[in-house]
Amino acid sequence: MNISNSFGINASALTAQRLRMDVISSNIANAETTRARIENGQAVPYRRKTVVFQPQQESFEGLLRAQMSGQDAGQGVKVAAVQEDQAPLKRVYNPTHPDANTEGYVFMPNVDITKEMVDMLAATRSYEANVTAINASKAMIMKALEIGR
Repeated sequence: MNISNSFGINASALTAQRLRMDVISSNIANAETTRARIENGQAVPYRRKTVVFQPQQESFEGLLRAQMSGQDAGQGVKVAAVQEDQAPLKRVYNPTHPDANTEGYVFMPNVDITKEMVDMLAATRSYEANVTAINASKAMIMKALEIGR
């Protein structure tokens, strides 16, 4: 692997983790949103969104062939999709709520703040690890240039 290729790999991971943090922030902001959209005259609550990552190289076989032929293997990560979590919505008894059904229940988003905070910590740590890797690559290149003097 070329050392300069590590910049591209880490940059793709930084971009992906940044999007993941944005989606998590959106989930936290909408944790109490009971009217995300209207379908058939009914208010539909916000559904938690998740980010799906995928390697930019399509298969292990492709990575192996590239490595064996001397090409740069490993192209980083990309966001394959941002999809809605299909977990059931929370049902809360609150007959005074404007979105309560005839039985007095309100359907609330399927967002768990604790889970979102854990995901945010994981995304932040991953982001920091990639920044550290970029700085290490930069330091190695600088040391290699100093050797040439």
